Amino acid sequence: MDNSTPAKRKFCLVGMLPEEILSIPNVTPSFRAKQIFKWVASGVTSFEQMHNLPKELRNKLQSIALLRSSSVLQELKDPDGTIKLQIALWDGCVIETVLLTDSNGRKTACVSCQAGCAMGCAFCQTGRLGLARNLETSEIVEQFMFLEQSAGSLDNIVFMGMGEPMMNLEAIRKAITILTHADGRGLSARRITISTSGIIKGIYDLADNGPSLRLAVSLTTANSELREQLMPVTKGNPLPQLKQAISYYTNKTGRRCTLEAALISKTNTSDKNAQEIIEFCKGLDVHINLIPWNPIQGMPFSKPTQNECTTFLKKLEKAGLNVTLRMPRGKKISGACGQLGKIILE
Repeated sequence: MDNSTPAKRKFCLVGMLPEEILSIPNVTPSFRAKQIFKWVASGVTSFEQMHNLPKELRNKLQSIALLRSSSVLQELKDPDGTIKLQIALWDGCVIETVLLTDSNGRKTACVSCQAGCAMGCAFCQTGRLGLARNLETSEIVEQFMFLEQSAGSLDNIVFMGMGEPMMNLEAIRKAITILTHADGRGLSARRITISTSGIIKGIYDLADNGPSLRLAVSLTTANSELREQLMPVTKGNPLPQLKQAISYYTNKTGRRCTLEAALISKTNTSDKNAQEIIEFCKGLDVHINLIPWNPIQGMPFSKPTQNECTTFLKKLEKAGLNVTLRMPRGKKISGACGQLGKIILE
């Protein structure tokens, strides 16, 4: 049972596996647990929709269990197709989750793992908030389900929303187990990416203990002094050791890592900055995503010019690196990279 509130909340089914559902009183015989799990994964919004369950069991579940613990406060839509949901949690915290659609029509859920964030990256809206708490497994899974309810079947999930995934890894692991379960949603693990600001311990943990996922590391710059200023996490997770962890992950899992670099005008876009990334990438099997910084009110940074982005891109490509320049999406609803969390300030 989810007993994290003073009132000891009901069983929250969306965060439970079949074997856990089986432990709920009156859920017998065992095949009923699998039936309930399938119904929850299908996105039902009431127990009455579980028509192959006996009415007595449906009524019992109604009294002791919840289908979901959170609720959508607001749905925001950008003309480019991006959708942002603002979600209220049981304790009053508010999080945001985003649906991104690429040029080929593939839909990706950008999911949060914490309410707020403790990493304090200088260029990130969420970093201004501080950390309220880790999200529960159910609260992670619910974001995906709310997005599917809004936009239909999704293709991918990325843990790149609010928070640092490596600081809530166990809840994420269980959420992935639920979402990839063959008797439930059945999402392929190959369609899941976990992003980190560079928590070295977490990278090794994920490599050694799984699950095997795509790994993205927010690098931003390979200049140690500048990275410490922009990303305080660098102080406890130095770049040389971070490089070793990335190499270990690739060798252990056989998966190429992605390095994310938020380009900030006249801050990390010089030829010297490009060369430092080139040096960092030597010996690594990585793909680099360049992301023009998305403006956030009150921050002392500027969006890079197209020329800055193109010049930086060409410098890396000339060095033989695999690079993509990402086009910002969801800016009109503050749903772009680094912009999540505005609602909590209002």
